[in-house]
Amino acid sequence: MTQTRRQFVGSGLAVIAAFAGLPHLANAATLDEAIQAFTSGADMGADGITLIAPEIAENGNTVPIEVTAPGAAAIMILAAGNPQADVCTFNFGPAAGSQLASTRIRLAGEQEVVAIARMPDGSFKQARQNVRVTIGGCGG
Repeated sequence: MTQTRRQFVGSGLAVIAAFAGLPHLANAATLDEAIQAFTSGADMGADGITLIAPEIAENGNTVPIEVTAPGAAAIMILAAGNPQADVCTFNFGPAAGSQLASTRIRLAGEQEVVAIARMPDGSFKQARQNVRVTIGGCGG
């Protein structure tokens, strides 16, 4: 079947419009999938984990964060609005002096940063912080 130029341009615009809204839906699924993979669907408490992130970050390329969860076996950092939600995971062995992680992450724009700690007994702790970004770091 032969398409006219108008039909071709119209179908191209329709595809672009369909994909324009997709990243927000994909990020939500990606965030939920990453949390599910890390926690296996377990309930999460809020006590025993501290996430420190700026309320406003001037540059999304280097947003400083710090997370501490005394006694944690692992801490996962996620950025809900990034193209790839899972940012990093810190694993702590029995010889770790403290369960503290400090790093800089990239954020695409205003979004929620999530920290989840896996405790040795199999329980999970969660902390969230919304960060406003004035200049996006992931192509934004």
